[in-house]
Amino acid sequence: MLDFSDTTFADFFASELDIDIDDPIYAEHGGSKGKRLRCFLQKVDDPTAVRTLHALWEHRAEFLASTQRPDPLPNAEGRFLSVISKLQGGIDDHSAQPPRPATDRRLLAALKADLLQVRDLPPHKRGYAFEAFLKQAFDSAGLAAREPFRNIGEQIDGSFLLGGEVYLFEAKWQAAMTSAADLHIFHGKLDQKAAWTRGLFVSFNGFTPDGLAAFGTGKRIICMDGRDIHEALEREIPLKSVLERKTRWAAETGHIHVPVRELFSVQAVGG
Repeated sequence: MLDFSDTTFADFFASELDIDIDDPIYAEHGGSKGKRLRCFLQKVDDPTAVRTLHALWEHRAEFLASTQRPDPLPNAEGRFLSVISKLQGGIDDHSAQPPRPATDRRLLAALKADLLQVRDLPPHKRGYAFEAFLKQAFDSAGLAAREPFRNIGEQIDGSFLLGGEVYLFEAKWQAAMTSAADLHIFHGKLDQKAAWTRGLFVSFNGFTPDGLAAFGTGKRIICMDGRDIHEALEREIPLKSVLERKTRWAAETGHIHVPVRELFSVQAVGG
């Protein structure tokens, strides 16, 4: 459908419409984007269908304009307006249900409150509390997080699953920004694991520009800082979407850290 991948299709519904299009009830006839959309439009109430079609039509128009492609469908706008007119003038089906929101705002409010509590803790308690906060955030995003564990000679702050891949994560809440040395130490832990293991380094106070430059590109980790967490919570961007977008950006550009405010204000390469 248009220029959507499975990930950007879900992102569009979540960010533009606050709808969880990945809800299994919309995959009754298959998991493709087109089949999920048709099932969704059949199940939801007419106002939701109209709102969704308007949003998709605007995206379609922007896509055609940006690619300078002619409209492949004859009289597309007339046909679109005809469908909208029928939906708006039809008999309301009280058995249809509004879709499940993509964003659990009570959960986001609880996570914001928990993060503030971590911030106000004494420094010697803050690190462990930050690890626990991240596990809670990963679990609430459906990422099957695992608590910190210890192998011989090393401590791992935890792990989670994203897109079928295992990610180990390192969490730091310290006064100083994270340098290249810490990134190299974490990457060294990954080098001792299976070749497919990936990593997420979370530094609440961010990373030094020189450290990121010295660490280099093309590594097996992605980075997130406190501002990323704050932006995601404030803008109601699902954590899973943040990590998927960061992972794709790293794969396409080689850069391990790009702020959320940039990832979700401009279209990432290829999606």
